[in-house]
Amino acid sequence: MDVVLLSRIQFAVTIGFHYIYPPLSIGLGLALVIMEGLYLKTGEAIYNQMTRFWVRIFGLIFALGVGTGIVMEFEFGTNWAAYSRFVGDIFGSPLAAEGIFAFFLESGFLAILLFGWDRVGRKMHFFSTVMVALGAHFSAIWIIVANSWMQTPTAYHVVDTAVGPRAEILSFWGAVFNPSTLDRLLHTLMGAWQSGAFFLISVGAFYLLRNQHHAFARRSMSVGFALAMVASLAQLGSGHSSAQVVAEHQPVKLAAFEGIYATGAEAELAIMGWVNEEDKTVTGIKLPGMLSWLVGGTTDTVVKGLDDYPVADHPPVQTSFQLYHLMVAVGMGLIGLAWAGGLLAWRGWLFRSRPLLWILVFSVLLPQAANQLGWAAAEVGRQPWIVYGLMRTADAVSPNVSAGMVLTSLILFTLVYVALFFVFIALLDQKIRKGPLAEDLVASGEEL
Repeated sequence: MDVVLLSRIQFAVTIGFHYIYPPLSIGLGLALVIMEGLYLKTGEAIYNQMTRFWVRIFGLIFALGVGTGIVMEFEFGTNWAAYSRFVGDIFGSPLAAEGIFAFFLESGFLAILLFGWDRVGRKMHFFSTVMVALGAHFSAIWIIVANSWMQTPTAYHVVDTAVGPRAEILSFWGAVFNPSTLDRLLHTLMGAWQSGAFFLISVGAFYLLRNQHHAFARRSMSVGFALAMVASLAQLGSGHSSAQVVAEHQPVKLAAFEGIYATGAEAELAIMGWVNEEDKTVTGIKLPGMLSWLVGGTTDTVVKGLDDYPVADHPPVQTSFQLYHLMVAVGMGLIGLAWAGGLLAWRGWLFRSRPLLWILVFSVLLPQAANQLGWAAAEVGRQPWIVYGLMRTADAVSPNVSAGMVLTSLILFTLVYVALFFVFIALLDQKIRKGPLAEDLVASGEEL
């Protein structure tokens, strides 16, 4: 097999497994701040019980996130040495910032969060919870900065060196605030918030189906629904804004997402369909003029098509189209589920419907699916560029790494990641079945 394809598959496997955990830790970190804040404000022991239970879950997720994320940074040197040499001056800055400002902040206060309940005061513990949540969010910020620069590179110039051309940074903040950073960051964070929110909802629904921990389950679900309702609508807005940035700075990617070949106004928006790449059409459900209206606010907006670009610069159209539309479909489903579930819970009807509770138990998978699909769509749609318009993926691999080496490491990494995932599921199942501890409610005498 081709070393470039194998290296891409290996990175996709490692980041795919890793990306299970950071969205959960980001969303759950925010939920912990809400829960413990409510405990400090109201003094109700149920919020203390909720915080202590979910902190134990957070610790497990954090550990798996750190363990699965280390490999990717090594891959930049082993598999993508040419890329690292070309953009190391720029790409290394946000990665270093992520380690200094995010990981150290998060891990530094994590010990107090996990073990400081009876060793520090309530306010100090809450401060630690806030710092851990901020650390998780800062980690996302710097990773998105690095990836967004690869999508829409700015504030750089290319210089010739003895070992070949090299991109050098002209302005750190110019690179940080490249055209796509803010929209992609908000979109990513809203996906993470939904991951944490539906995790709370899923576990709460599980307890209600088992007729256990009723107060805990309902309060956890209330926090989850409130967070999911806000995040799902914000996700829709950030997705629209992000698509407009793609239309301006990566028009060939947008054309692939929608299967648009001919440049023109009144461009159709595909709801679902199949790209016929030979005759350059999309068969399916389409809304006339809607894509032009979404991009520019009027159906007269001209949308560039794939035919305006060399075939060598086209991403895999069918794959990009399907990944993007599946992500949108799941995202719209999450909006409906969050708002319908939240309103039914507010009316008290949800907690009496076993079919709806079963749906909510499995709803935890939907944000994960949307996150994975969205990330894959963004990366596949950028091809054949690893840095858009500057460096092709085929030119970024390490020249001295063979296909056999990559295949061997791919197999071994996959086995390790699968094993870690099953360990995570087993430990998570154990903690959830054990449930919240009764002694955390003794202070107020509330019942489970």
